[in-house]
Amino acid sequence: MTEQLEPMPTDWRRALAVVAHPDDLEYGCAAAVAGWTDEGREVTYVLASRGEAGIDTIAPGECGPLREREQRESAAVVGVGVVEFLGHRDGVIEYGTTLRRDIAAAVRRHRPELLITLNHRDTWGGAVWNTPDHRAVGRATLDAAGDAGNRWIFPELGLEPWDGVRWVAVAGTDRPTHAVDAAPGFERSVRSLLAHRTYIEVLTDQDPEEYCRTFLTGATRAAAGRFGGRPAVTFELFPR
Repeated sequence: MTEQLEPMPTDWRRALAVVAHPDDLEYGCAAAVAGWTDEGREVTYVLASRGEAGIDTIAPGECGPLREREQRESAAVVGVGVVEFLGHRDGVIEYGTTLRRDIAAAVRRHRPELLITLNHRDTWGGAVWNTPDHRAVGRATLDAAGDAGNRWIFPELGLEPWDGVRWVAVAGTDRPTHAVDAAPGFERSVRSLLAHRTYIEVLTDQDPEEYCRTFLTGATRAAAGRFGGRPAVTFELFPR
């Protein structure tokens, strides 16, 4: 018998989502974010890069501001009003103390109970190689949850420690443990992904809205068998 997914915890008020690029959250968990903000929860986005190396036909100097603007528009669709960019170079983000420090600083500033990131493992589903940026940011986020709470790690930040992260939730993993009903936020998740129109138009020859809807429908329905028949956004939850 397939193991069922547990509902995500609901006894929290603030979440911080940390990923590598614009569109990472829209492919991974925007439907969950929309449902959370509807409930009055506060969700903040932090992106390690501006995604400036993501479109072959647009030079980084032009692409970075464009993708940053699309990300802010995308976040607003699901009720996220604060989007920050750490300024790491797209495509060559390095795991290490600099990245951990930047993420720990964001955790200390925003003081989340739930920390969200994207698949930190080597592969997607054991078959497709994950990118170095995703691996680096995912691992650094998991580590920064602890760094942020230790006043003797990165004291130079001049920020009070925050040891209030209770869970780190990893989206896009092939080892999910928990899920959120995707239905309440699904339509907004489609519009949120569609806001990355410039990127999507070079990614596929399909109609952009059809592409977004098809991808997200497939992703959320794939989890339904383990979540009471309901389309869902899945997470691998690491309690702290």
